[in-house]
Amino acid sequence: MTHGGKRALRRGTLLTATAIFAVASLAACSGGGTGGNGDSGGGSADDLEAALEAGGEITYWSWTPSAEAQVAAFEEAYPNVTVNYVNAGTNTEEYTRLQNALLAGSGAPDVVQIEYYAFPQFALSESLVDLSQYGFADLEDDYSPGTWGAVDFDGAIYGLPQDSGPMALFYNQTVFDEYGIEVPATWDEYIEAARTLNEADPSKFMTADTGDAGFTTSMIWQAGGQPFQTTDGTNVTIDLQDEGSQLFADTWGTMLDEGLLADIPSWTDEWFAGLGDGTIASLVIGAWMPGVLESSVPDAAGDWRVAPIPTYDGTPVTAENGGGGQAVTTQSENPALAAAFLKWLNNDPASLEIFAESGGFPSTTAQLSDPAFVDQESEYFGGQAINQVLTEASSTVREGWQYLPFQVYANSVFGDTVGQSYQSQSDLNGGLQAWQDQLVSYGNDQGFTVNQ
Repeated sequence: MTHGGKRALRRGTLLTATAIFAVASLAACSGGGTGGNGDSGGGSADDLEAALEAGGEITYWSWTPSAEAQVAAFEEAYPNVTVNYVNAGTNTEEYTRLQNALLAGSGAPDVVQIEYYAFPQFALSESLVDLSQYGFADLEDDYSPGTWGAVDFDGAIYGLPQDSGPMALFYNQTVFDEYGIEVPATWDEYIEAARTLNEADPSKFMTADTGDAGFTTSMIWQAGGQPFQTTDGTNVTIDLQDEGSQLFADTWGTMLDEGLLADIPSWTDEWFAGLGDGTIASLVIGAWMPGVLESSVPDAAGDWRVAPIPTYDGTPVTAENGGGGQAVTTQSENPALAAAFLKWLNNDPASLEIFAESGGFPSTTAQLSDPAFVDQESEYFGGQAINQVLTEASSTVREGWQYLPFQVYANSVFGDTVGQSYQSQSDLNGGLQAWQDQLVSYGNDQGFTVNQ
């Protein structure tokens, strides 16, 4: 399972690797790949079955809870294939190892897990195999539009989605009932509810946010912003003052300015305690959150519910928050076998069932429309069929969003820019402008052509 809440970045070596990798990316985009045998376009869909029959050995990097069980099931189904599973670290730790291997020209896995926000960094550097040669473009209808858009780069398919994180409103029904709060349908109503709660009990807050890059970009996405645009791999436009970005900053900035956000960092013991005792009454977060609440906040069972994310004008629209998929690297010596494993991993019913049992929220339309999944009642959420809300959210993800080809770096400097606005309770627009200035400077220094 992947999500935005655990994207705390280890800065030192990661930033060095990212900077070097960005330069290498430009060279790769203007020339060949990063080395390896998988970047040619000479494959076909028939190669997948032939590769499975011939067998062989591949390496798979992932940190998902379901990975080991999925590998075991695959090897049972295809005994001629050996999959060496490696947990290379969670998100940015893995990316650092992957970047270093790609720069060195060896050591990268055949198949690797990548979060959606990091896909452009590896795809646009020609570090990943274009899987359309194996017929993967024909699988588009098998996935929700929001997740498919994260792996489809103008018809080049650089991976398959695994999980998804359409955003919804998770709220503590017990707290809402105690203070007479109705479930907000709009952001104006959400702010009013936050005021009502905090005025009635200053120790309670509608939500907590001390500044998180993944949350911010998702919220700008939902607001209709498109601050990051990339064409031809190296031409980048950054506009964190566009209409959607300002709409989010002005709305969320009201919460910040009025002291309506709990000053509790996400994913800390204090944060989980606040979710359990009602200090934090709601979360706007991805659809993977139920499993986290059940495992980490067990004492709040029966208190929580799920509702659609508040909107600005009543139009039901949301964004993705977290999630990722898998890709085949260009260092793979057997890209057809790697692609066959990847297709099984994220498209075969047996593998999808294992993933669902591990608590992941699916990206596949078959699962998202399966009554057994959609109508399943959750004891933790008071018997609510929460997947009815979450699957509907999956169908209303706003299209057209792009991440930067150096988004890993961008997230790492969020705390030094927008994060300062949170600390000083100052204008979030100013923080976004500072973020933009730093990203423009960095991008130009790395050889990108950055417009703003």
